[in-house]
Amino acid sequence: MAAEIAELQAMDVAHLAERYEAVFGKRPRVRHRAWLWKRIAWKMQEHRLGGLSKVAKARLEELIGEIELPPIEDVVPPGPRHPNQGPPKALLPGMVLTRRWRDQEIRVRVLKDGFEWEGQVLASLSAVARAVTGTHWNGRLFFGLTKRGASR
Repeated sequence: MAAEIAELQAMDVAHLAERYEAVFGKRPRVRHRAWLWKRIAWKMQEHRLGGLSKVAKARLEELIGEIELPPIEDVVPPGPRHPNQGPPKALLPGMVLTRRWRDQEIRVRVLKDGFEWEGQVLASLSAVARAVTGTHWNGRLFFGLTKRGASR
């Protein structure tokens, strides 16, 4: 098994992604070399050596049930992100986007089918930006989710 893991570590991202798809039956959500080989190696070890015991799984379920998670709006920081991290690509329901505009804080909650701002549900971030400013804006640009001239 050590030789197979060493082989995984030597693979490039494209080959690791193919191997991941073969092992997990779906495309990887991340194309990071180290992440891929570690997940594949873990799955290989689980398959050969067995996974967690029933007792361990039951205990994990108990512990998970005891976790008190904060509301999503507390999890998604409205402020600046790490420079290498960039803005979120996907907007998930429950996220709250914030922006200062002319001395007021604009807070928009992402919904499954739109965006809520000041009690109104609007179809797009551009519609929110237009409602706030009175002029046409690219919504992702207005909320700092993309940079002007950035490729899509």
